[in-house]
Amino acid sequence: MKKHVFCRHNSEFEVQFFDVDSMDIMWHGHYVKYLEMARCQFLEEIGYTYDVMKKQGFGWPIVQLNIKYVNPALFRQKIRIELKVVEYETCLRIDYVIFDAKTNQKLTAASTTQVAVSMQTREMQLQTPPCWQSAVKTHPTFVSEGNE
Repeated sequence: MKKHVFCRHNSEFEVQFFDVDSMDIMWHGHYVKYLEMARCQFLEEIGYTYDVMKKQGFGWPIVQLNIKYVNPALFRQKIRIELKVVEYETCLRIDYVIFDAKTNQKLTAASTTQVAVSMQTREMQLQTPPCWQSAVKTHPTFVSEGNE
């Protein structure tokens, strides 16, 4: 079954020297940092950064992370991270694909799931806060289910 995509965002980065091993290949653990950087750019676009989340009284821990390495990212390689929000009402679920920015070769596929947690009670929320849902709906690429 095809997933509904609520929002899309693209980010471009250059693989940095401090993220590669002696063979100029990005160390597998650093891919997570690039996913986070892409996610932060998306959050900036909708005006719901981690600072705003905290002010609203919520933490958003990662509860699941999946990565499939297809081809290595290399030192100084320009990469494009395509981010797709596939759930935002019960949690924040994002699918990512990392491509070589020049050739469009697929390098990595990943997904993250974050949940809203009350900073006051430390309880996981079964629904994401209305302020979060409103922010997502402001993104220029937002498409509600049923409006595909």
